[in-house]
Amino acid sequence: MSDWNPSLYSRFEDERTRPARELLARVPLENARHVVDLGCGPGNSTELLAQRFPKADVVGTDNSPSMLDSARKRLPGVQFELSDISQWAPAQAPDLIYANAALQWVPQHETLIPKLFAALAPGGVLAIQMPDNRSEPTHRSMRDVAGQAPWAGAIGEAASLRTAILQLQDYYDLLAPQAFQIDVWHTIYQHPMASPAAIVEWVSATGLKPFVEPLNAELRASYLAEYEKRIAAAYQPRADGKLLLAFPRMFIVAQRKS
Repeated sequence: MSDWNPSLYSRFEDERTRPARELLARVPLENARHVVDLGCGPGNSTELLAQRFPKADVVGTDNSPSMLDSARKRLPGVQFELSDISQWAPAQAPDLIYANAALQWVPQHETLIPKLFAALAPGGVLAIQMPDNRSEPTHRSMRDVAGQAPWAGAIGEAASLRTAILQLQDYYDLLAPQAFQIDVWHTIYQHPMASPAAIVEWVSATGLKPFVEPLNAELRASYLAEYEKRIAAAYQPRADGKLLLAFPRMFIVAQRKS
């Protein structure tokens, strides 16, 4: 994929940062010396980590140069590094590896998650939040439209455009043998949205990106028009005229044995 758009991503920053705060609130560490924000994006989650652990060495990593540029402007005193999560290995064992809305883009969780957990210092914590919304109308519609003419030829196999995450209990089983304690849960956020177009704008910064990126300008416009039509049919106005966007998210907080 081409680079990410920090400005588009940040238009819903409050909504995107709320799960990051709630993930961090469940991290069972009073102090930390070395903290890594995997897939830090524009630095909104890294800022939370720096505030929570002011004496720690906080490092943010991402594979997007534009996101890192945005993060460095936001937090000039924090170190940010360009890296691919699938290949990432820390120079020193972190006390906290924090991955908010990042690992759903990285394949092979059966090996990735144990590798990240093993990279922690003894007693360290792996904290993960991932969208679990592949079955929601927003994402079903992406695949349904992508599978039809005239878009299917350019987009290809729609089901392969996003990594399939595991079931919550599978992550528990991957971590349990080396864990002192594990906390796993689901939360379904309900975001009031002004219109179908606002929902399309929300997902354009993330899940919709690999679907529209292969399309030329004409196909992209027609795809988005058909997609927005389906969103309007799937999300009915509530009593105040707004639409409720249900957004399931998965949370995993695991602490290594000391």
